[in-house]
Amino acid sequence: MPSLKTIVEGLLFVSDQALSLEKLAEIIEDGSGPEGVGRAIEELNAEYALADRAFSIREVAEGFQLRTRPDLAPYALRLKRNTPAKLSKAALETLAVIAYRQPVLRAEIEKIRGVDAGGIIKTLLDKELIRISSRRESLPGRPMLYSTTHKFLETFELSDLASLPTIDELDNITPPSEARLF
Repeated sequence: MPSLKTIVEGLLFVSDQALSLEKLAEIIEDGSGPEGVGRAIEELNAEYALADRAFSIREVAEGFQLRTRPDLAPYALRLKRNTPAKLSKAALETLAVIAYRQPVLRAEIEKIRGVDAGGIIKTLLDKELIRISSRRESLPGRPMLYSTTHKFLETFELSDLASLPTIDELDNITPPSEARLF
């Protein structure tokens, strides 16, 4: 029987999405529970760091995922021979409004930004960074409400929405002109 660390590593290797400690423990069924799985992840990360491995297990999207080290991104991009997808300043602004106000109506986004957001919302939907979370039943036409997705959390390496910087923290950051999505 393989060790708990080997099983956890194998599951994270084959999964195309972040897996929570609870989900990993449910799959493994060896009685170690989420706490044991968490310890196994810590031990694996310590081994990876000691061996100077190209990856680590990162907490993203309310779960864990094997991720390439950020300092290796230029090499990964050369391998793919693609430039990374970029978000315009307008798209980043729209995404920020959705992230901080979700669920939010298109009209609310447009009121905050002062411009039409239809095209940008479509782009963000296509990139699967946002989703239609529901409809506002109390308004005429039942307009759609938008929220961020797990892919948003994974893309920006956030464990959950509480990991977003506060408005005060944002005031102390010089905003980049563009964000790159890998």
